[in-house]
Amino acid sequence: MNFDGKVALITGASRGIGRAIATELCKRGADVVLVGRDRAALDETAQHCAGERPGAVAHVITADVADQPSMEAVVNETLERFGRIDYAVANAGQSIDALLLRLKPEVIDHMLNVNLKSAFYLCGAVAKPMMKQRAGSLVLVSSIVGLTGNAGQAAYAASKAALLALAKSLAKELGSRNIRVNAVAPGLIETAMTEKMPDAAKEALIKQAALGRPGRPEDVGGVVAFLCSDSSAYVTGQTIVVDGGVLM
Repeated sequence: MNFDGKVALITGASRGIGRAIATELCKRGADVVLVGRDRAALDETAQHCAGERPGAVAHVITADVADQPSMEAVVNETLERFGRIDYAVANAGQSIDALLLRLKPEVIDHMLNVNLKSAFYLCGAVAKPMMKQRAGSLVLVSSIVGLTGNAGQAAYAASKAALLALAKSLAKELGSRNIRVNAVAPGLIETAMTEKMPDAAKEALIKQAALGRPGRPEDVGGVVAFLCSDSSAYVTGQTIVVDGGVLM
């Protein structure tokens, strides 16, 4: 998986899984564009990338991923800077937990905007240059909760489940232009988001995992790199579960 000369755009690249994805792609030779709202955290990711590969190019763009014009501007800036986009990873996401009877409309809207609409806007913006290139790989970062559901996470689970259908639909729309679209569904990954989970809930998930441990962001980064690479050239419309063997 050599990405020399390739350009990857990653949303939600400021920390956790997004940082691991950016670092993995950069380590393998890609120039990366890091997108998010926290400039300081994005700069830290850029430093991680530089530490993995001397001479690595990690370009930081602060933007609201849930705003379509902003994502169009991000893609335009990337094209002006690099002239191409080979891989795009829709990783931006948040989780706000609430039982149905306490679920406020604004929370539902926020979950759909950040977790789902942002992926629509990214894919819509990068599809145009990828169609001209007649090549590209899109990866949507979902969650096993999008496959199983979870009490107290209806809005989050629904938004993540929708990403799986989006990946399949776009794979069918864009396949004739040699653009592949896949999804990953991580399980319990050690990130700032999962740190907020009750210990009992985390322990229960770890016990369910065949590997008997929580995942690391790097575990997801390696799978995303595979889906971007030519090693997966005949893989599209698929969801790869990265959960240590919880769902089997």
